[in-house]
Amino acid sequence: MTPSGGRSAGLLPFRRTPDGVEVFVGHMGGPFWRGREAGAWTVLKGEHGDDEPPLAAAEREFVEETGLPVPAGPRIPLGSVRQRAGKTVTAWAVEAELDPQSAVSGTFPLEWPRGSGRVVEVPEVDRYAWLSLTDARRLLVAAQAELVDRLVQALAGSHDDR
Repeated sequence: MTPSGGRSAGLLPFRRTPDGVEVFVGHMGGPFWRGREAGAWTVLKGEHGDDEPPLAAAEREFVEETGLPVPAGPRIPLGSVRQRAGKTVTAWAVEAELDPQSAVSGTFPLEWPRGSGRVVEVPEVDRYAWLSLTDARRLLVAAQAELVDRLVQALAGSHDDR
């Protein structure tokens, strides 16, 4: 375990459009994130332990968080970032064409309001979107914006003009 935070792994699907590269991300679900935009979007990811390879966890979590099959295609390693709360997120990019309307999130139990004793099921992700790189940098959890920059660097280094 990473001290004070844990480890997560995720996939960052991307596509090339006439207007530029876009990334597929999710808006965090639950009452805490309702009405928030900046810092409330995330790479589709989840926690993993020592017994699960990070890429396998990233692919498993993608399915759990979207209900969609894992995109085919080569994985582009984006490395790891450390979020403010201490969690380390390791991510891979993959080129894909996904329909945000077809994605369906898993849920988790949450006591809400806090201290009420009332437990409700809330979605891990309440909506999905393709975001421009500029919007992704602005809306993603702050540390995850670095993953977008690393994707840009990786694509620039590939000399692939598709």
